[in-house]
Amino acid sequence: MGLTCAGITNAAPAQHDVLILVYHRFAERVTDSTTVRTETFESQLRFFEENGYRVVPLADVIAWHAGRRDNLPPRALVLSVDDGHRSVYEVLWPMLKGRSVPVTLFVYPSAISNASYAMTWDQLRALAQSGTFDIESHTEWHPDFKTERARLAPAAYRRFVHDQLRRSRGRIEGELHRSVRLLAWPFGIYDTELEAMARDESYTNGFSLDAKPVTPQSNAMALPRYLMTQHCDMTCLRGMLRNAQTHHD
Repeated sequence: MGLTCAGITNAAPAQHDVLILVYHRFAERVTDSTTVRTETFESQLRFFEENGYRVVPLADVIAWHAGRRDNLPPRALVLSVDDGHRSVYEVLWPMLKGRSVPVTLFVYPSAISNASYAMTWDQLRALAQSGTFDIESHTEWHPDFKTERARLAPAAYRRFVHDQLRRSRGRIEGELHRSVRLLAWPFGIYDTELEAMARDESYTNGFSLDAKPVTPQSNAMALPRYLMTQHCDMTCLRGMLRNAQTHHD
């Protein structure tokens, strides 16, 4: 039986905490620090299914965080993938076919149809049309905002950030003909100034790499995510999930 995406018609009690997991690359063997083996990911999916965890769309968690407390099932979690690596199309998508497992991709357009490691726009269009993948912004070319702040004068830095946020959203919307309102901060770097600029560029939510569950009190412009690597074994995963135990368990 496949994982269910939970939308969640059952009248479940309000959920307290939600895990958002973030991956980068998938392969049969590990070639770098961000690759998760396909066998490992399959084991994680089976664990979620066998232990009552429900993979839900990120949009549902955003609505829950904004105040809608009746739209999530117990043990809800979210899968996201950053960067736009070609293994999302070549490896992850085939693994998810036949499963109702929604995924949010955060991509930086400068790499798409350009870098050898990245997907093409045609591949992203196919993913978007599949109904499984939502595609959002990871800035234009994934800069380190701490480095850029130190390098540039304040006004130039602000122009740089606005350009990164505006160009990314505009390019994704132009290529995929879908609204983009979510932003994953490159390297998980954010601060109040960056958050304000993101809001100015029409982003409604941002996502960090702070390793903790999302709670109703979490910062909407820096919702936390857990970085998933091959080093996170099942003991590690169980520990994460225990951190998000809800009052219905």
